[in-house]
Amino acid sequence: MQILPSFLAGTWQTGQGEGRTIRHAISGAPLWAVTSQGLDMAAAHRYAVQRGTTALSAMTFVQRAAMLKALAKHLLAQKETFYAISAETGATRADSWVDIEGGIGTLFAYAGLGNRELPDDTLWPEDELIPLSKQGQFAARHVLTSKSGVAVHINAFNFPCWGMLEKLAPTWLAGMAAIVKPGTASAQLAQAMVKSIVDSGLLPEGAISIICGGAGDLLDHLDGQDVVTFTGSAATGQQLKCHPNLVKRSVPFTMEADSLNCCVLAEDVTPEQPEFALFIREVVREMTAKAGQKCTAIRRIMVPQARVAEVQQALVAKLSAVQVGDPAREGVKMGALISTGQRDDVQRNVNALVQAGCQVVLGGEADPHSEGAFFPVTLLWCPQPDETPQVHALEAFGPVATLMPYRDHDHAMALARAGEGSLAGTLVTASEATARQFILGAARAHGRIQILNQASAAESTGHGSPLPLLVHGGPGRAGGGEELGGLRAVKHYMQRTAIQGSPSMLTAVSQQWVRGARVNEDSVHPFRKYFEELRIGDSLLTRRRTITEADIVNFAALSGDHFYAHTDVIGAAESLFGERVAHGYFVVSAAAGMFVDAGVGPVIANYGMENLRFIEPVKIGDTLQVRLTCKRKTAKPQKTAEDRPVGVVEWDVGIVNQHQQTVALYSILTLVSRQHGDFPAI
Repeated sequence: MQILPSFLAGTWQTGQGEGRTIRHAISGAPLWAVTSQGLDMAAAHRYAVQRGTTALSAMTFVQRAAMLKALAKHLLAQKETFYAISAETGATRADSWVDIEGGIGTLFAYAGLGNRELPDDTLWPEDELIPLSKQGQFAARHVLTSKSGVAVHINAFNFPCWGMLEKLAPTWLAGMAAIVKPGTASAQLAQAMVKSIVDSGLLPEGAISIICGGAGDLLDHLDGQDVVTFTGSAATGQQLKCHPNLVKRSVPFTMEADSLNCCVLAEDVTPEQPEFALFIREVVREMTAKAGQKCTAIRRIMVPQARVAEVQQALVAKLSAVQVGDPAREGVKMGALISTGQRDDVQRNVNALVQAGCQVVLGGEADPHSEGAFFPVTLLWCPQPDETPQVHALEAFGPVATLMPYRDHDHAMALARAGEGSLAGTLVTASEATARQFILGAARAHGRIQILNQASAAESTGHGSPLPLLVHGGPGRAGGGEELGGLRAVKHYMQRTAIQGSPSMLTAVSQQWVRGARVNEDSVHPFRKYFEELRIGDSLLTRRRTITEADIVNFAALSGDHFYAHTDVIGAAESLFGERVAHGYFVVSAAAGMFVDAGVGPVIANYGMENLRFIEPVKIGDTLQVRLTCKRKTAKPQKTAEDRPVGVVEWDVGIVNQHQQTVALYSILTLVSRQHGDFPAI
């Protein structure tokens, strides 16, 4: 049988020996042999570091984001190839959509985050200036820089595309190469996507490697600059986490393990309410999507004692209607498990739950002689969840869930926590008070909680859908790690360092001006300079303006803001100010009048204001002056040659009074024309 090749050290390589057979989940026909025996993992690691990470870390965040976007477009164009291979794993078209297009969507999401929120630099200042001295000449910032190692991603079989891409997106955005070890049972799909990535030529050499088979001695060659992530069973993850070399060299390790996630029907919901139907729909969907092979699938269904009969009847009616079989056949809603071995494992765990005291309500018995890895939709009933610890500890990783009763709200929260750490939970309720009480009592045991009601249902992405901007992970049994969460995931693959020094030194290091650093003043107004001409620290100290009573009266009339502190002499005298003060927004407007250059020039538009703080009141007779300083520059990529080349400039604005007291601080963002675009002249 043909061996599925690995891509290591820049070449496609096949392992030695017979290997493990990957079979078609529906027909049982053999597809590939998988083995990595004899492959040089030390060389693979060395190549990924020296070629891949070196190249990626030299790119700016904005360049890496553009790379991710181009790659996402390329993979999307190839999606039908991936759908065809995904069918071999027993997945329906809908299951494959989540895996394939959901994974590609994660690439798009991180491309957008990098382009919008990260600097056009290889260093990421994480926070604002932290003063450390009275005179302000000793301060600090935390910065993030790329590690010099490689990220090793050990993935589960159930989402060979999404599970890989949701880790690769932040890894590459952080400037790190990756070695992917997919779950063997679906390795052909992950390998096909990696081959497409390699063939695209969009990534630097060494940025991506894949091991089809075991990881061999790869972990022996890692050090503190490397990162390991694992998705799969808790037992395997714990074994890897304790690998002697990972422990010795303090290699960062993130684990996301399968957990016994729950869905809770609140006491306030009755069968007549729309939330009751939503509850039934959510449970049925999570039990049958991917044939229940999801780390976020609902395994424990918790309902009030008084609603057990109604819930059970509704679930049996819906689940019985789910047609199981070959997804290629019309009407089939649930496909097969990944393999007959997985089917047998699910059967063992269902049997163990029954022996522990659970009762079979629906399904429960697979055909052991079937060539396809089919398992029936199975609903169990646990009448005594407090006296049956196995129901909170034993997971049947298939279309299996257990219904259980609770006495009151406190008991529901206790049962939700009994899983000892879950990736996701759902509370279905129409009561806002119940929702808050549940979060306070159950959030500590969950990585994510969906609160589902009629208002959110129309747009809800569902209990089991991790989203790029939300943390995916959970405490305790769920692994104790976290993935995704927007830019939080990128930081997992970077080194955070506290930099101490003078403000000018911190400006030079971060390439972002900080208050207290030197400024550059010349005869040319900063708004008369093109993007390329502006330097970090270019600054303008404006003329002065004295605030009059007429200013306050006119602004109140123009804006309609007649707040007593501005317009009521008696009321203002009794306020904490002791007299009338200028509107804060008038102060900001007056500042703009002082620093803006009115003529047509490179500055196109002001499209944002951030971190506005009013620090001291401005009274009638106070004299204001403004310092405008170029704080940060980010060139924006052109989508086409016809687009006007521009960049975003962040300006620091500080307003002081005649006593040199700061009255307001903020930043503004402007679009500024570039003299040269990304495209060559035609």
